[in-house]
Amino acid sequence: MTSAHSGAHTPGSPGGHTAAGATPARDVPPASLTDRPAPADEAVPTSLHDLEEAVHQLEAETEHRPPAAGTVTNILVALGVIALGCAALVGSLSLGAGTAGQPGSGTWPLLISLVLVALGIVLVLTARRTSDAERFSGPSWLVLIGLITMIAFVALISVIGFEIPAALLAFVWLRFLGHESWRSSIITSLGVVVAFYLIFVAALQVPIPHLF
Repeated sequence: MTSAHSGAHTPGSPGGHTAAGATPARDVPPASLTDRPAPADEAVPTSLHDLEEAVHQLEAETEHRPPAAGTVTNILVALGVIALGCAALVGSLSLGAGTAGQPGSGTWPLLISLVLVALGIVLVLTARRTSDAERFSGPSWLVLIGLITMIAFVALISVIGFEIPAALLAFVWLRFLGHESWRSSIITSLGVVVAFYLIFVAALQVPIPHLF
């Protein structure tokens, strides 16, 4: 007698046939075919889309950019920087520059004013070759207002100390130039003055004009 499964071989056996009731085995592709990375061409549409988006953004920024400033405007700005540096230089000398071994309250303002004067001279020399400067617009006037308040701060610090001018300067910059809230501007400006006083006056004992 012959068995019901005579002659039948298990799936996958060499040269055999599928046994009765067994599911036919499917051909599995080699791992080298399934694990191959996708062609590089599939990433091209995404890269082209990103490039188009960058081009559109650049065009939009160019359309809304103010017109470029001319040579005369560049020279006037440079002269303004020099004038600001000279005014700060005079104010720092009135505070007392001190020496390298014993710096006075005007040492750092003196160094900053010298840097401003040097920067203004460089701007004058490169005024004709400068092409990335912009004409005065709304944001430009905000920068000018910031410079004016800084000049007022330097002028008042030797008269009434640094506390009130520093608090007003920080408040004006935060509230009207940075458009921060009233509460945030008041708290931050007072915090800056208190921290400055504790560090430079109380701890380091730097001879800065102060009220308290």
